[in-house]
Amino acid sequence: MKPVLLMVDDDEDICKQMKWGLSQTYEILLASAREQAVERVREAKPDVILLDLGLPPHPNSTEEGLQTLGEILSITPHAKIIVITGQGEKENALEAIGRGAYDFLNKPVDMDTLRVILVRAFHVAKLERDYRNMQAHLHDDGFEGMLGTSRQMQDVFTSIRKVSTTNAPVLLLGESGTGKEMTALAIHRRSPRRDGPFVAINCTAIPETLLESELFGHEKGAFTGAHMLRKGRIETAGGGTLFLDEIGELPRSIQVKLLRFLQEQSLVRVGGREEIPIDTRIIAATSANLETNIRSGEFREDLYYRLAVVVIRIPPLREREGDVGLLARLLLKRFAEEHKKSVTGFNPKALRAIEAHDWPGNVRELENRIKRAVIMAEGRQVTADDLELGAGAGVFRGATLKEARESLERDMVRRSLTRNKGKISRAAEELGVSRPTLYELMDKLGMKRDDDREPKAE
Repeated sequence: MKPVLLMVDDDEDICKQMKWGLSQTYEILLASAREQAVERVREAKPDVILLDLGLPPHPNSTEEGLQTLGEILSITPHAKIIVITGQGEKENALEAIGRGAYDFLNKPVDMDTLRVILVRAFHVAKLERDYRNMQAHLHDDGFEGMLGTSRQMQDVFTSIRKVSTTNAPVLLLGESGTGKEMTALAIHRRSPRRDGPFVAINCTAIPETLLESELFGHEKGAFTGAHMLRKGRIETAGGGTLFLDEIGELPRSIQVKLLRFLQEQSLVRVGGREEIPIDTRIIAATSANLETNIRSGEFREDLYYRLAVVVIRIPPLREREGDVGLLARLLLKRFAEEHKKSVTGFNPKALRAIEAHDWPGNVRELENRIKRAVIMAEGRQVTADDLELGAGAGVFRGATLKEARESLERDMVRRSLTRNKGKISRAAEELGVSRPTLYELMDKLGMKRDDDREPKAE
């Protein structure tokens, strides 16, 4: 998608000349008067604007142009406004700079000079926007405590907003450490059940012999050691939300009872006979491939479809474009304050190592490495060695040749797609392979395709 450039000038010949020279790089919007320029700014919020100071109804003075400058900056104060002025009007240009203009150009405009100034203006605008985003995150807890400005995480936040208003079961898919429990908690907090309990249980953390009683409860005397009636987690979560983590590890015998509860919204405690109606919303999560488990007979297909009414995929950190650097800085600030350390940032080598690392443990790994680095750092800046990401540290450690090759391929493909804004054709050309070959490689590496970002044929 091309950056938007607004040109405010009543001279049609100049506008045609500049549009012809710039339209391949920028999406050009035109305005010939103050009111029209203000309307365009309100609609498009362009980062960069070219503004002629001599506008109607007073084209021979700067009065209208300077007023336009002020009105634009009142709407979008961070816009980069490049003023165009006559050769003998340097004092007007300086006045415009004093009122907030970014730069100025003399007439007649030299297109090569203009191109250089525009590239710099758009670059500065992006840097300032990224900085504002980072500062905004420093002063709040993000989205229900979840941080991320990437398109992938914004999609997750959108799904949370939509599903939280319903009582539908939700299945969260994602690698270990991606934040599935935080996602479940965000859904609960935004739901009408927010005042009810949020009960979490990890299906792998409880022995199979105790898991049925833990989930469904038991009556007094139901088995040896059952000295009193005990409510299970499902019952405890009545009026609220039950989060079942690693649902793929649930034993088949208990899958049957959970399916029955989802169908009838009632349960029978172990050793009991009474049907107890329970109003509990179920959110399940897994890092396993449930479809593979269904084919192997380890997971019931009917239970899968009961749980997967809505499916939300939590992306791994390596797929979250631009988030790793932002999260690293935020976590460093948090842990430095928590441990009363005078660490202020990362040195350049550490930043490069953070961006280059594949983060197999995702956000959890990032948190652990940065917390340790802040504690162990001797200077004011964290180094790659503090993070244990120095040259050769942890690179393919314990990996087979096949795993190392796949890790390198995945990293190269991910970086190429990021550089080319998800355009498959451009990434394939950069990597020296055909588009079908790149698709095959992404499928082999388990990388999500994003076909909707590929430009459509005219």
